[in-house]
Amino acid sequence: MQIIQVNDRKTIREFLKVARIIYKDNPVWVCPLDRETESIFNPKENSFFTHGEAARWVLKDEHGNLTGRVAAFINKNKAFTFQQPTGGMGFFECIDNREASFLLFDTCRDWLKARDMQAMDGPINFGENDVNWGLLVDGFIHPGLGMNYNPPYYRNLFESYGFKFYFEQVSNHLDITKPFPERFWKIADWVRNKPEYQFRHFTYKDAPKFIHDLKDIYDTAWAFHENFTPMEEKLLLKTLEKSRSFLEEEMIWFVYHQEDPVAFLIMFPDVNQILKHLNGKLHLWNQLKFLYLKSRKTMTRARIVIMGVKPQYQRNGLESGIFWHLQEIMKKRPHFTELELSWVGDFNPKMRALHESVGAVFAKRHITYRKLFADHALEQRSAIIPVDTREKVVRKRE
Repeated sequence: MQIIQVNDRKTIREFLKVARIIYKDNPVWVCPLDRETESIFNPKENSFFTHGEAARWVLKDEHGNLTGRVAAFINKNKAFTFQQPTGGMGFFECIDNREASFLLFDTCRDWLKARDMQAMDGPINFGENDVNWGLLVDGFIHPGLGMNYNPPYYRNLFESYGFKFYFEQVSNHLDITKPFPERFWKIADWVRNKPEYQFRHFTYKDAPKFIHDLKDIYDTAWAFHENFTPMEEKLLLKTLEKSRSFLEEEMIWFVYHQEDPVAFLIMFPDVNQILKHLNGKLHLWNQLKFLYLKSRKTMTRARIVIMGVKPQYQRNGLESGIFWHLQEIMKKRPHFTELELSWVGDFNPKMRALHESVGAVFAKRHITYRKLFADHALEQRSAIIPVDTREKVVRKRE
């Protein structure tokens, strides 16, 4: 077997081709856009290169056939916040072969060790954790936009190598053709009628303001999360610009308390339902096909990517108020029948409880693994977000 670093046009094409080989007979897999995958490894497009580095490889067998690929990366803003300096690996694809997979894992480990890392998480993304994160271990159904999909045998390859469970991420599905629990709407009516709260949806013309507000809420709401790092406004703006072709302004909502931003929800139509027909390419013909399929209302699902509420405003019913507005929006879009609420880690019990309260049912489970390089190192688990963050903030202010 031969491991080859990706460093020119030929190896870039091979890196992209590996996934098509692995999933050539899989009816569920959706090929990501090649240019989106490549943007992650382009320092001019991915701001994480300002505080990190990445490398990637393809694997060939003795006959020169592509059999696997992988990437390794270091986010220096986060790597040294763990007990052991921790890098990441991802974009793993491989035939069902223990020797081949171990060679790919070893290559990542050695690259990270040479840069003073003592552990690696995987499979993860060289970017935010809303895309390309975690190994699918349960629910091998249609993948939503940005959600990792992989064959079931990958779990055995990871765990045989020594990757250990670090945390799990659950995605639930909500049938929006069915009514919400009545109790939920009573809370929504109560909070909507409070004059001190204002509910507004996102608009592109005011994008910089909304992005600034989102960062304000996120950085406050996630401050109690283990190894928290602030959100980057430039990255958010770039994501929104890339999503213009399918994003709907009325699917992103903010809540203000006397004009102070206190909560938000971001939901995207599941453009994977269109990308499934494009085979990763966005040339002129596929652009026309994209517009045609969009006009035919091919997208019938949407994915709630992230939701946040400042701790001091939690348990005030703001989530119910946001869902009320979303329901009104969806009434004008009856072709949407399902929402994917993803992904919620086992470290976030409050958000999992919210999923249950709206009637969402289990759909998919991803696991993020950690591999410690030293044999004597103690096994670790991600810390749980405290349920009492609201009380902590209130007491701190007092």
